[in-house]
Amino acid sequence: MSASWKQLSFQILLLLVSCRRINTKTPGVTPTQMVPTTPLPTDVRSVILKGESHTEKIELLNPVTLTLECTWTGNQKKAPNVTGHWMKDGEEILNSRLTVELENAQYNLRRVFSIVNEESLGNYSCVFGNEAKIDFILAVPKIGETRDKPIVSYTGDTTVIICKMEETKPKPNTWNWYKDNGTDKEQIFPAADPLQYEIKVSEWKTQLTVHNLSKNDSGLYYCGAVYALSTTMSHVELKVITILEPLKPFIAILVEVLVLVAGILLYEKSQSKKNLTTENEPNAEQNDTVPQVEDNGPEASGSIRQRK
Repeated sequence: MSASWKQLSFQILLLLVSCRRINTKTPGVTPTQMVPTTPLPTDVRSVILKGESHTEKIELLNPVTLTLECTWTGNQKKAPNVTGHWMKDGEEILNSRLTVELENAQYNLRRVFSIVNEESLGNYSCVFGNEAKIDFILAVPKIGETRDKPIVSYTGDTTVIICKMEETKPKPNTWNWYKDNGTDKEQIFPAADPLQYEIKVSEWKTQLTVHNLSKNDSGLYYCGAVYALSTTMSHVELKVITILEPLKPFIAILVEVLVLVAGILLYEKSQSKKNLTTENEPNAEQNDTVPQVEDNGPEASGSIRQRK
Protein backbone atom coordinates (compact mmCIF):
# COMPACT_ATOMS: atom_id res chain seq x y z
CA MET A 1 0.00 0.00 0.00
CA SER A 2 2.80 2.34 0.85
CA ALA A 3 4.49 1.51 -2.42
CA SER A 4 1.38 2.36 -4.39
CA TRP A 5 1.05 5.65 -2.54
CA LYS A 6 4.64 6.49 -3.34
CA GLN A 7 4.09 5.71 -7.00
CA LEU A 8 0.92 7.82 -7.04
CA SER A 9 2.70 10.72 -5.32
CA PHE A 10 5.53 10.53 -7.87
CA GLN A 11 3.04 10.63 -10.77
CA ILE A 12 1.24 13.65 -9.24
CA LEU A 13 4.60 15.41 -8.80
CA LEU A 14 5.48 14.81 -12.46
CA LEU A 15 2.09 16.14 -13.51
CA LEU A 16 2.54 19.34 -11.48
CA VAL A 17 6.00 19.93 -12.93
CA SER A 18 4.75 19.48 -16.50
CA CYS A 19 1.81 21.84 -15.89
CA ARG A 20 4.17 24.49 -14.46
CA ARG A 21 6.38 24.34 -17.53
CA ILE A 22 3.37 24.80 -19.77
CA ASN A 23 2.04 27.78 -17.79
CA THR A 24 5.35 29.59 -17.49
CA LYS A 25 6.34 29.28 -21.14
CA THR A 26 6.49 32.66 -22.86
CA PRO A 27 4.41 32.77 -26.03
CA GLY A 28 6.23 33.62 -29.26
CA VAL A 29 5.94 37.04 -30.90
CA THR A 30 3.10 37.18 -33.40
CA PRO A 31 4.44 38.21 -36.82
CA THR A 32 3.35 41.70 -37.84
CA GLN A 33 1.17 41.68 -40.89
CA MET A 34 2.37 43.89 -43.73
CA VAL A 35 -0.15 46.59 -44.52
CA PRO A 36 -0.49 46.88 -48.30
CA THR A 37 0.60 50.28 -49.56
CA THR A 38 -1.45 52.29 -52.02
CA PRO A 39 0.23 52.35 -55.43
CA LEU A 40 1.44 55.74 -56.58
CA PRO A 41 -0.33 57.51 -59.42
CA THR A 42 1.46 57.29 -62.74
CA ASP A 43 2.49 59.94 -65.22
CA VAL A 44 4.31 59.88 -68.56
CA ARG A 45 6.39 62.71 -70.02
CA SER A 46 7.79 62.46 -73.55
CA VAL A 47 10.17 64.65 -75.54
CA ILE A 48 11.18 64.39 -79.19
CA LEU A 49 14.64 65.83 -79.84
CA LYS A 50 15.63 66.95 -83.34
CA GLY A 51 18.82 68.78 -82.39
CA GLU A 52 21.55 68.15 -79.84
CA SER A 53 19.96 69.19 -76.55
CA HIS A 54 16.70 70.18 -74.92
CA THR A 55 15.54 71.08 -71.39
CA GLU A 56 12.06 70.18 -70.14
CA LYS A 57 10.79 71.59 -66.83
CA ILE A 58 8.25 69.45 -64.98
CA GLU A 59 6.37 70.70 -61.92
CA LEU A 60 5.24 68.02 -59.46
CA LEU A 61 3.08 68.35 -56.37
CA ASN A 62 2.61 64.81 -55.06
CA PRO A 63 4.54 61.51 -55.12
CA VAL A 64 4.24 59.83 -58.50
CA THR A 65 5.58 56.97 -60.61
CA LEU A 66 7.00 58.95 -63.51
CA THR A 67 7.92 57.49 -66.89
CA LEU A 68 10.35 59.57 -68.93
CA GLU A 69 10.50 58.88 -72.65
CA CYS A 70 13.21 60.29 -74.94
CA THR A 71 13.07 60.19 -78.72
CA TRP A 72 16.02 61.37 -80.80
CA THR A 73 15.74 61.68 -84.56
CA GLY A 74 19.48 61.15 -84.88
CA ASN A 75 22.09 62.74 -87.10
CA GLN A 76 22.89 62.39 -90.78
CA LYS A 77 24.88 59.17 -90.28
CA LYS A 78 21.89 57.26 -88.84
CA ALA A 79 24.04 54.59 -87.20
CA PRO A 80 22.21 51.27 -86.64
CA ASN A 81 22.59 51.72 -82.88
CA VAL A 82 24.01 54.07 -80.26
CA THR A 83 24.86 53.72 -76.58
CA GLY A 84 22.38 55.39 -74.28
CA HIS A 85 22.31 55.95 -70.53
CA TRP A 86 20.55 57.98 -67.81
CA MET A 87 21.96 60.55 -65.39
CA LYS A 88 20.70 62.31 -62.25
CA ASP A 89 22.18 65.65 -61.22
CA GLY A 90 25.20 65.10 -63.45
CA GLU A 91 26.02 61.56 -62.28
CA GLU A 92 25.36 58.41 -64.28
CA ILE A 93 22.64 56.15 -62.86
CA LEU A 94 23.93 52.67 -62.07
CA ASN A 95 23.02 49.94 -64.58
CA SER A 96 21.30 52.43 -66.90
CA ARG A 97 23.66 52.02 -69.87
CA LEU A 98 22.26 50.08 -72.81
CA THR A 99 22.32 49.80 -76.59
CA VAL A 100 19.59 51.75 -78.38
CA GLU A 101 18.60 50.41 -81.78
CA LEU A 102 17.55 52.62 -84.67
CA GLU A 103 13.80 52.14 -85.22
CA ASN A 104 11.75 54.09 -87.74
CA ALA A 105 14.68 56.44 -88.31
CA GLN A 106 14.87 57.39 -84.61
CA TYR A 107 16.26 56.26 -81.27
CA ASN A 108 14.03 55.69 -78.22
CA LEU A 109 15.09 55.64 -74.56
CA ARG A 110 12.63 55.03 -71.73
CA ARG A 111 12.88 54.64 -67.95
CA VAL A 112 10.51 54.63 -64.95
CA PHE A 113 11.32 56.62 -61.79
CA SER A 114 9.61 56.71 -58.38
CA ILE A 115 9.41 60.33 -57.25
CA VAL A 116 8.45 60.05 -53.58
CA ASN A 117 10.28 62.84 -51.70
CA GLU A 118 12.49 65.89 -52.04
CA GLU A 119 15.60 63.77 -52.65
CA SER A 120 13.88 62.24 -55.69
CA LEU A 121 13.56 65.63 -57.36
CA GLY A 122 16.34 67.05 -59.50
CA ASN A 123 17.77 66.97 -63.01
CA TYR A 124 17.24 63.70 -64.89
CA SER A 125 18.98 63.33 -68.27
CA CYS A 126 18.79 60.79 -71.07
CA VAL A 127 21.99 60.69 -73.14
CA PHE A 128 22.49 59.27 -76.62
CA GLY A 129 26.20 58.55 -76.98
CA ASN A 130 28.11 61.82 -76.89
CA GLU A 131 25.85 63.52 -79.40
CA ALA A 132 22.48 64.34 -77.84
CA LYS A 133 20.94 64.89 -74.40
CA ILE A 134 17.52 65.71 -72.98
CA ASP A 135 17.25 67.19 -69.48
CA PHE A 136 14.12 66.80 -67.34
CA ILE A 137 14.14 69.22 -64.40
CA LEU A 138 11.74 67.90 -61.75
CA ALA A 139 10.74 70.42 -59.07
CA VAL A 140 7.81 71.75 -57.12
CA PRO A 141 6.35 75.10 -58.31
CA LYS A 142 8.70 78.03 -57.80
CA ILE A 143 7.85 81.31 -56.11
CA GLY A 144 8.02 83.75 -58.99
CA GLU A 145 8.00 87.07 -57.14
CA THR A 146 11.29 87.87 -55.41
CA ARG A 147 12.60 91.05 -53.79
CA ASP A 148 16.17 92.05 -54.59
CA LYS A 149 16.42 95.13 -52.36
CA PRO A 150 16.34 94.73 -48.56
CA ILE A 151 13.50 95.96 -46.37
CA VAL A 152 14.79 98.80 -44.18
CA SER A 153 13.16 99.54 -40.83
CA TYR A 154 14.07 101.25 -37.55
CA THR A 155 14.73 99.85 -34.10
CA GLY A 156 11.60 99.65 -31.99
CA ASP A 157 9.28 99.69 -35.02
CA THR A 158 7.13 96.92 -36.55
CA THR A 159 7.67 95.59 -40.07
CA VAL A 160 5.65 93.30 -42.34
CA ILE A 161 7.35 90.91 -44.80
CA ILE A 162 5.07 89.63 -47.58
CA CYS A 163 5.61 86.54 -49.71
CA LYS A 164 3.25 85.33 -52.42
CA MET A 165 3.01 82.96 -55.34
CA GLU A 166 1.32 83.50 -58.66
CA GLU A 167 -2.30 82.37 -58.59
CA THR A 168 -1.72 80.48 -61.84
CA LYS A 169 0.44 78.07 -59.81
CA PRO A 170 -1.06 75.27 -57.68
CA LYS A 171 -2.06 76.46 -54.22
CA PRO A 172 0.41 75.41 -51.49
CA ASN A 173 -0.75 73.15 -48.69
CA THR A 174 0.55 75.68 -46.16
CA TRP A 175 3.34 78.23 -45.61
CA ASN A 176 6.32 78.29 -43.25
CA TRP A 177 8.76 81.05 -42.27
CA TYR A 178 12.45 80.67 -41.43
CA LYS A 179 15.29 82.95 -40.28
CA ASP A 180 18.91 82.45 -41.21
CA ASN A 181 20.90 82.04 -37.99
CA GLY A 182 24.27 82.02 -39.74
CA THR A 183 24.59 78.27 -40.19
CA ASP A 184 21.07 77.04 -40.96
CA LYS A 185 17.47 78.07 -41.48
CA GLU A 186 15.63 78.18 -38.16
CA GLN A 187 11.85 77.87 -38.40
CA ILE A 188 9.82 80.64 -36.77
CA PHE A 189 7.01 79.54 -34.45
CA PRO A 190 4.82 82.51 -33.40
CA ALA A 191 3.35 80.53 -30.50
CA ALA A 192 6.79 80.42 -28.88
CA ASP A 193 7.08 84.23 -28.93
CA PRO A 194 3.71 85.84 -29.74
CA LEU A 195 4.94 89.31 -28.78
CA GLN A 196 7.70 89.13 -31.39
CA TYR A 197 6.25 87.29 -34.41
CA GLU A 198 2.89 86.99 -36.15
CA ILE A 199 2.19 84.87 -39.25
CA LYS A 200 -0.87 85.13 -41.52
CA VAL A 201 -1.62 82.71 -44.36
CA SER A 202 -4.11 83.30 -47.18
CA GLU A 203 -3.96 80.64 -49.93
CA TRP A 204 -1.29 81.96 -52.35
CA LYS A 205 -0.02 84.61 -49.92
CA THR A 206 1.58 84.81 -46.50
CA GLN A 207 2.97 87.61 -44.35
CA LEU A 208 5.31 87.71 -41.39
CA THR A 209 5.01 90.57 -38.88
CA VAL A 210 8.00 91.30 -36.64
CA HIS A 211 7.35 93.55 -33.63
CA ASN A 212 9.71 95.64 -31.50
CA LEU A 213 12.62 95.43 -33.93
CA SER A 214 16.22 95.34 -32.75
CA LYS A 215 19.59 94.99 -34.46
CA ASN A 216 19.43 91.21 -33.86
CA ASP A 217 16.38 90.98 -36.13
CA SER A 218 18.46 91.96 -39.16
CA GLY A 219 19.21 89.17 -41.62
CA LEU A 220 17.66 86.86 -44.21
CA TYR A 221 14.09 85.61 -43.83
CA TYR A 222 12.82 82.67 -45.91
CA CYS A 223 9.21 81.94 -46.80
CA GLY A 224 8.43 78.36 -47.78
CA ALA A 225 5.44 77.19 -49.82
CA VAL A 226 4.82 73.63 -48.63
CA TYR A 227 3.76 70.91 -51.07
CA ALA A 228 3.50 67.16 -50.49
CA LEU A 229 6.82 66.49 -52.23
CA SER A 230 8.91 69.42 -51.08
CA THR A 231 8.99 73.04 -49.96
CA THR A 232 9.90 75.81 -52.39
CA MET A 233 11.75 78.78 -50.89
CA SER A 234 12.16 82.51 -51.44
CA HIS A 235 14.11 84.95 -49.28
CA VAL A 236 13.90 88.59 -48.20
CA GLU A 237 16.59 90.60 -46.41
CA LEU A 238 15.60 92.75 -43.43
CA LYS A 239 17.90 95.58 -42.35
CA VAL A 240 17.20 97.21 -38.97
CA ILE A 241 18.89 100.58 -38.39
CA THR A 242 18.77 103.38 -35.81
CA ILE A 243 17.15 106.75 -36.46
CA LEU A 244 20.58 108.41 -36.65
CA GLU A 245 21.89 106.32 -39.55
CA PRO A 246 19.90 108.16 -42.27
CA LEU A 247 21.25 111.44 -40.84
CA LYS A 248 24.89 110.37 -41.11
CA PRO A 249 25.36 111.55 -44.74
CA PHE A 250 23.72 114.89 -43.92
CA ILE A 251 25.90 115.31 -40.83
CA ALA A 252 29.00 114.48 -42.85
CA ILE A 253 28.07 117.09 -45.49
CA LEU A 254 27.33 119.65 -42.77
CA VAL A 255 30.71 119.06 -41.16
CA GLU A 256 32.43 119.50 -44.53
CA VAL A 257 30.56 122.76 -45.14
CA LEU A 258 31.47 124.09 -41.68
CA VAL A 259 35.14 123.20 -42.22
CA LEU A 260 35.07 124.92 -45.62
CA VAL A 261 33.40 128.07 -44.24
CA ALA A 262 35.84 128.18 -41.34
CA GLY A 263 38.75 127.88 -43.77
CA ILE A 264 37.38 130.70 -45.93
CA LEU A 265 36.89 132.99 -42.89
CA LEU A 266 40.40 132.33 -41.64
CA TYR A 267 41.80 133.07 -45.09
CA GLU A 268 39.83 136.33 -45.38
CA LYS A 269 40.95 137.38 -41.93
CA SER A 270 44.60 136.72 -42.71
CA GLN A 271 44.30 138.62 -46.00
CA SER A 272 42.72 141.67 -44.32
CA LYS A 273 45.55 141.79 -41.76
CA LYS A 274 48.10 141.61 -44.53
CA ASN A 275 46.44 144.48 -46.43
CA LEU A 276 46.40 146.73 -43.33
CA THR A 277 50.07 146.10 -42.76
CA THR A 278 50.86 146.94 -46.39
CA GLU A 279 48.91 150.25 -46.23
CA ASN A 280 50.63 151.42 -43.03
CA GLU A 281 54.17 150.79 -44.30
CA PRO A 282 54.16 153.51 -47.16
CA ASN A 283 52.84 156.22 -44.79
CA ALA A 284 55.66 155.58 -42.38
CA GLU A 285 58.22 155.82 -45.19
CA GLN A 286 56.78 159.16 -46.38
CA ASN A 287 56.96 160.66 -42.89
CA ASP A 288 60.57 159.62 -42.45
CA THR A 289 61.72 160.99 -45.89
CA VAL A 290 63.49 164.44 -45.94
CA PRO A 291 63.11 166.47 -49.19
CA GLN A 292 66.41 167.07 -50.93
CA VAL A 293 67.33 170.34 -52.82
CA GLU A 294 69.46 169.96 -55.89
CA ASP A 295 72.46 172.35 -56.17
CA ASN A 296 72.71 173.47 -59.80
CA GLY A 297 75.22 176.28 -59.26
CA PRO A 298 74.89 180.05 -59.80
CA GLU A 299 72.51 179.74 -62.73
CA ALA A 300 69.88 178.06 -60.64
CA SER A 301 70.25 180.78 -57.96
CA GLY A 302 69.85 183.56 -60.54
CA SER A 303 66.72 182.09 -61.99
CA ILE A 304 65.21 181.84 -58.55
CA ARG A 305 65.92 185.53 -57.93
CA GLN A 306 64.36 186.57 -61.21
CA ARG A 307 61.16 184.75 -60.40
CA LYS A 308 60.94 186.45 -57.10
